Amino acid sequence: MEKLNAIVTSIDNFVWGPLMLILLVGTGVVLTIRTKFLTWRNLGYALKSTLSKEARTQSRGVGDVSPFSALTTALAATIGTGNIVGVATAMVSGGPGALVWMWISAAFGLTSKFSECMLAIKYREVNAKGEMSGGPMYTMKKGLHNKTLGTILAWLFALFTVIASFGIGNMTQGNSIASALHTTFSIPTWISGIIITVLSLLIIVGGIKSISKVSSVVVPAMAIFYVICGLIVIIGNISNLPSGIAIIFQMAFSVKAVGGGLCGSIVASMMSAMRYGVARGVFSNEAGMGSAAITAAAATTDNPVRQGYINMTGTFWDTIVVCTITGLAIASSGVLGMTDASGELLTGSDITIAAFQTILGSAGGWLVTIGITLFAFSTILGWEYHGEKAFEYLLGTHKYNMIYRILFSLIVYFGCTQTLSLVWNFSDIANALMAIPNLICLLLLSGEVAKDIKAFQSEIKK
Repeated sequence: MEKLNAIVTSIDNFVWGPLMLILLVGTGVVLTIRTKFLTWRNLGYALKSTLSKEARTQSRGVGDVSPFSALTTALAATIGTGNIVGVATAMVSGGPGALVWMWISAAFGLTSKFSECMLAIKYREVNAKGEMSGGPMYTMKKGLHNKTLGTILAWLFALFTVIASFGIGNMTQGNSIASALHTTFSIPTWISGIIITVLSLLIIVGGIKSISKVSSVVVPAMAIFYVICGLIVIIGNISNLPSGIAIIFQMAFSVKAVGGGLCGSIVASMMSAMRYGVARGVFSNEAGMGSAAITAAAATTDNPVRQGYINMTGTFWDTIVVCTITGLAIASSGVLGMTDASGELLTGSDITIAAFQTILGSAGGWLVTIGITLFAFSTILGWEYHGEKAFEYLLGTHKYNMIYRILFSLIVYFGCTQTLSLVWNFSDIANALMAIPNLICLLLLSGEVAKDIKAFQSEIKK
């Protein structure tokens, strides 16, 4: 088992190595330049559309759920443990400067997210049950000129999405919930496992409509709750904030920097800040992965570009807002470089808890644990839909979707009760392998994206 673990870990390190990160950010850069920075220029329009009353209705065009529900279901899958645990891990492993690289990857990720979601709506289909089916696999099959390449890429993408849905979207999330509840409230993992499995079943069996109903309430509520708590911590440590921010920027671009004072003795170079910042940023907002595009395809809209803009804001809310709050809370509280009772360096959720406890006392630990629980649970719901649609694509029919829903819910229990380094690494690999066909497809169709986004400008001017 240990040998297998070592092999899987080295494959994981390879697929998430420099090449993958260059491909992910590079695709975003190419798309941003080809669309003449319209995704950046129209971010205000996109945010306004997202928060408008119209986004909550199904008045314009066809689809299964409202534009806002499509966004919150996609956000349910992305606002997860990455925002609490991932940011902390990036800042410990890559130094505080990793936060800047998370922002840079998110800036270009906006265009990747816009492109994959817009194309998914453009090439979506209606299945025999009358529901929308879309996502990168349909874009590849129908949008690419080389049909053989399109068919192969689509099949590979769908296969890796199903694998990733059980790992990154299910077991690893269940494990985060169970271990957080066990650490903070001493709840046995098997009890957490049973409760989460039952709750998942109740919601998932109802399909996209019931998942989106829960997501459109839970996601905004939990994000606002977490942001408020984070702001209280940042304001409480406000005297440290300027030096915290200075260190973040200083260490993002320095070739060799030592964070003194606030950051203990963490030594990090620009390369490791970049590597961890980009990797955790992508892990958090999933821009370029293609997963959010599957949910976007369910949206009610009369124009793929309009919904592309709404879904694109997911990257903004996830990384620029929620991850930044975690990062600044950690940077201003001086917990980086702290060790626990046994002398081990604090990392993961422990460091975020320590940051929140500096101002909120023991309540800080409870709040972070509640945050992890809600974030991770909503991720399970959002990812179920991604996996189900990929499963439907592989089998060519929706008839077995209910079997997938039930199996998916039951596997949550295993995630809660088993140790998971192997599953974590395995699902990380599946996640990277999903991104590769998607990024190839985005680069091949970048001209089409540029043409469509330009044509929509007259609508925005109106």
